[in-house]
Amino acid sequence: MQISRLLRPDLIRLEMMTSFDDLEEDDVGPLTPKRKLERKRLLLAECAEVLDVSGRVSNKNKLLTDMFNREKKATTAIGRGIVIPHIRTMQAKELIIGVLRSIPGYDFESLDGMLSHVFIPMAAPPYDDTLYLRVFKSLAQIFSADGFYDRIMSAQQPYDIIRVFEDLE
Repeated sequence: MQISRLLRPDLIRLEMMTSFDDLEEDDVGPLTPKRKLERKRLLLAECAEVLDVSGRVSNKNKLLTDMFNREKKATTAIGRGIVIPHIRTMQAKELIIGVLRSIPGYDFESLDGMLSHVFIPMAAPPYDDTLYLRVFKSLAQIFSADGFYDRIMSAQQPYDIIRVFEDLE
Protein backbone atom coordinates (compact mmCIF):
# COMPACT_ATOMS: atom_id res chain seq x y z
CA MET A 1 0.00 0.00 0.00
CA GLN A 2 1.46 3.33 -1.01
CA ILE A 3 0.72 5.66 1.88
CA SER A 4 2.45 8.51 0.06
CA ARG A 5 -0.47 8.54 -2.41
CA LEU A 6 -2.85 9.24 0.47
CA LEU A 7 -0.81 12.18 1.76
CA ARG A 8 -1.07 15.76 0.57
CA PRO A 9 0.91 18.78 1.75
CA ASP A 10 -2.20 20.30 3.35
CA LEU A 11 -2.59 17.14 5.50
CA ILE A 12 0.89 17.63 6.96
CA ARG A 13 1.72 19.99 9.81
CA LEU A 14 5.44 20.42 10.46
CA GLU A 15 4.92 21.91 13.92
CA MET A 16 1.90 21.22 16.04
CA MET A 17 0.27 24.29 17.56
CA THR A 18 -1.39 22.83 20.66
CA SER A 19 -0.43 24.65 23.83
CA PHE A 20 -1.12 23.68 27.40
CA ASP A 21 -0.54 27.10 28.96
CA ASP A 22 -3.77 26.95 30.93
CA LEU A 23 -3.27 23.28 31.87
CA GLU A 24 0.27 23.42 33.33
CA GLU A 25 1.24 22.08 36.72
CA ASP A 26 0.50 24.50 39.49
CA ASP A 27 1.18 24.76 43.22
CA VAL A 28 -1.19 21.85 43.86
CA GLY A 29 1.22 19.29 42.40
CA PRO A 30 1.46 16.99 39.40
CA LEU A 31 -1.11 16.73 36.65
CA THR A 32 -4.23 14.83 37.57
CA PRO A 33 -5.55 12.03 35.32
CA LYS A 34 -8.38 14.37 34.32
CA ARG A 35 -5.95 17.09 33.20
CA LYS A 36 -3.81 14.53 31.32
CA LEU A 37 -6.93 13.38 29.48
CA GLU A 38 -7.80 16.99 28.62
CA ARG A 39 -4.31 17.43 27.14
CA LYS A 40 -4.86 14.35 24.97
CA ARG A 41 -8.21 15.73 23.83
CA LEU A 42 -6.54 18.98 22.75
CA LEU A 43 -3.88 17.10 20.77
CA LEU A 44 -6.53 14.91 19.15
CA ALA A 45 -8.50 18.06 18.28
CA GLU A 46 -5.51 19.27 16.29
CA CYS A 47 -5.28 15.88 14.55
CA ALA A 48 -9.01 16.01 13.70
CA GLU A 49 -8.55 19.55 12.37
CA VAL A 50 -5.83 18.38 9.98
CA LEU A 51 -7.96 15.46 8.76
CA ASP A 52 -10.90 17.82 8.26
CA VAL A 53 -8.83 19.80 5.74
CA SER A 54 -9.16 16.82 3.40
CA GLY A 55 -12.84 17.56 2.78
CA ARG A 56 -13.57 13.90 3.55
CA VAL A 57 -14.87 14.40 7.11
CA SER A 58 -18.62 14.63 7.66
CA ASN A 59 -18.43 16.30 11.08
CA LYS A 60 -15.12 17.34 12.67
CA ASN A 61 -16.53 17.52 16.20
CA LYS A 62 -18.01 14.03 16.00
CA LEU A 63 -14.73 12.76 14.55
CA LEU A 64 -12.91 14.24 17.54
CA THR A 65 -15.40 12.59 19.91
CA ASP A 66 -14.86 9.23 18.22
CA MET A 67 -11.06 9.63 18.31
CA PHE A 68 -11.14 10.67 21.96
CA ASN A 69 -13.39 7.77 22.98
CA ARG A 70 -11.06 5.39 21.15
CA GLU A 71 -8.06 6.88 22.95
CA LYS A 72 -9.69 6.45 26.36
CA LYS A 73 -9.80 2.68 25.74
CA ALA A 74 -6.04 2.37 25.11
CA THR A 75 -3.27 4.71 24.09
CA THR A 76 -2.41 4.98 20.42
CA ALA A 77 1.11 6.14 21.30
CA ILE A 78 3.05 3.10 20.13
CA GLY A 79 6.44 4.30 21.32
CA ARG A 80 9.63 5.49 19.66
CA GLY A 81 8.05 8.96 19.48
CA ILE A 82 5.14 7.86 17.28
CA VAL A 83 1.37 8.13 17.84
CA ILE A 84 -1.24 6.73 15.47
CA PRO A 85 -4.64 8.08 16.54
CA HIS A 86 -6.86 5.84 14.43
CA ILE A 87 -10.58 5.24 14.22
CA ARG A 88 -13.13 3.66 11.97
CA THR A 89 -16.06 6.02 12.00
CA MET A 90 -19.05 7.14 9.99
CA GLN A 91 -17.49 10.63 10.07
CA ALA A 92 -14.91 9.55 7.47
CA LYS A 93 -16.23 9.46 3.92
CA GLU A 94 -13.13 7.49 2.87
CA LEU A 95 -9.71 6.68 4.32
CA ILE A 96 -7.86 9.81 5.47
CA ILE A 97 -4.34 10.01 6.83
CA GLY A 98 -2.27 12.97 7.99
CA VAL A 99 1.08 13.68 9.59
CA LEU A 100 1.72 16.15 12.39
CA ARG A 101 5.07 16.74 14.03
CA SER A 102 6.22 18.37 17.23
CA ILE A 103 9.93 19.00 17.70
CA PRO A 104 9.67 19.46 21.49
CA GLY A 105 7.17 16.59 21.78
CA TYR A 106 4.20 15.91 24.02
CA ASP A 107 3.51 13.48 26.81
CA PHE A 108 0.87 11.24 25.27
CA GLU A 109 1.35 8.39 27.73
CA SER A 110 3.37 6.38 25.25
CA LEU A 111 3.97 2.69 25.87
CA ASP A 112 7.71 3.37 26.26
CA GLY A 113 7.21 6.44 28.48
CA MET A 114 8.97 8.74 26.00
CA LEU A 115 7.64 11.99 24.53
CA SER A 116 5.64 11.73 21.31
CA HIS A 117 6.83 13.76 18.32
CA VAL A 118 5.14 12.25 15.25
CA PHE A 119 1.35 11.97 15.09
CA ILE A 120 -0.17 10.07 12.17
CA PRO A 121 -3.95 10.37 12.53
CA MET A 122 -6.03 8.03 10.42
CA ALA A 123 -9.79 7.72 9.95
CA ALA A 124 -11.74 5.37 7.74
CA PRO A 125 -15.36 4.39 7.28
CA PRO A 126 -16.34 1.37 9.40
CA TYR A 127 -17.01 -0.74 6.32
CA ASP A 128 -13.53 -0.23 4.80
CA ASP A 129 -11.61 -2.93 6.71
CA THR A 130 -9.38 -4.16 3.89
CA LEU A 131 -7.80 -0.81 3.01
CA TYR A 132 -7.58 0.19 6.68
CA LEU A 133 -5.64 -2.98 7.56
CA ARG A 134 -3.38 -2.67 4.50
CA VAL A 135 -2.43 0.86 5.54
CA PHE A 136 -1.67 -0.33 9.08
CA LYS A 137 0.55 -3.09 7.73
CA SER A 138 2.41 -0.61 5.52
CA LEU A 139 2.85 1.82 8.42
CA ALA A 140 4.36 -0.96 10.56
CA GLN A 141 6.88 -1.73 7.82
CA ILE A 142 7.75 1.94 7.32
CA PHE A 143 8.16 2.59 11.06
CA SER A 144 10.62 -0.27 11.36
CA ALA A 145 12.80 1.05 8.52
CA ASP A 146 16.13 2.55 9.48
CA GLY A 147 16.07 6.32 9.43
CA PHE A 148 12.29 6.82 9.28
CA TYR A 149 12.01 8.78 12.51
CA ASP A 150 15.15 10.87 11.90
CA ARG A 151 14.04 11.76 8.37
CA ILE A 152 10.57 12.81 9.56
CA MET A 153 12.09 14.92 12.33
CA SER A 154 14.52 16.65 9.95
CA ALA A 155 11.96 17.37 7.20
CA GLN A 156 11.85 21.03 6.21
CA GLN A 157 8.76 20.99 3.99
CA PRO A 158 5.60 18.86 3.77
CA TYR A 159 6.90 17.35 0.52
CA ASP A 160 9.96 16.09 2.43
CA ILE A 161 7.65 14.02 4.61
CA ILE A 162 5.81 12.63 1.58
CA ARG A 163 9.23 11.73 0.11
CA VAL A 164 10.13 9.80 3.27
CA PHE A 165 7.06 7.62 2.77
CA GLU A 166 7.74 7.25 -0.98
CA ASP A 167 11.33 6.17 -0.36
CA LEU A 168 10.36 3.56 2.24
CA GLU A 169 7.35 2.03 0.47
